[in-house]
Amino acid sequence: MQKKIETVQTLLDALPFIKQFNKEIVVIKYGGSAQETPQLKEKFAEDILLMYLVGIRPVVVHGGGRQINEMLDALKLESKFIDGQRVTSKEVMRIVEMVLSGEINKEIASLLNSHGAKAIGISGKDAHFITAKAKDFAKFGLTGNITDVKADVVLNLIDEGFIPVIAPIAAGEELGHPGFNINADLCASFVAKAIGANKIIFLTDTAGVLNNNKELFSSLTKDEIEVLKADGTIHGGMVPKVDACLEAVDGGVKKAHIIDGRIEHSLLLELFTSAGVGTEIVA
Repeated sequence: MQKKIETVQTLLDALPFIKQFNKEIVVIKYGGSAQETPQLKEKFAEDILLMYLVGIRPVVVHGGGRQINEMLDALKLESKFIDGQRVTSKEVMRIVEMVLSGEINKEIASLLNSHGAKAIGISGKDAHFITAKAKDFAKFGLTGNITDVKADVVLNLIDEGFIPVIAPIAAGEELGHPGFNINADLCASFVAKAIGANKIIFLTDTAGVLNNNKELFSSLTKDEIEVLKADGTIHGGMVPKVDACLEAVDGGVKKAHIIDGRIEHSLLLELFTSAGVGTEIVA
């Protein structure tokens, strides 16, 4: 009986958060181990379904760098990185789109649908709802910077009861353009601010933003982040993560969160508990 009472108490503890986020849009950037481990895939799908059923309106933006690398290696196509960004030739772009839009996107949508959600997979090329221009064509090829997001495409899907699952591929402006490879973190941020999301959550392979003693910052502001970047505390792969968070909150998203996707049900722990499990970034 005590265990049953504790279960009920857990639900009651979550109730204020369920009420707070009811009908709110939450964008989830899905990547890292959470996207690759079978058990974590299942837990992710369960989290999204529960969010959906209690009235939250989730939108998923996914990456797929490891799978792209594996396919390029199998085809013996060279792909290099400059400043952490993939150089995307026309040949590489074909593989990027094939893996992201054709394989991973449909796998995630199917996984969510199999659990009872109502998910639909799209890329920025669909209805040209994401358009971009070359970041620096001579240097990065078809790696792009987003120029526009047509929010109504995603909002219409949400209004119809769908969970949009978005592959970070953007359309070019020229007729017959092969499209652009977009950084998934920034794609998530641009989508979140365009559709008026309440929150954006980045699932990563780290606990969040850590200090030099490997201790977690539970909350950070823009000014604090700039100091931590300047002194080297925030470095390497965490820099584009926090930049994507700042892009979102500067664009009107109330809070951005960086959480550990290796923890089962980390999404629910961040959303429905007072303590949370990662770093929140506020305007």
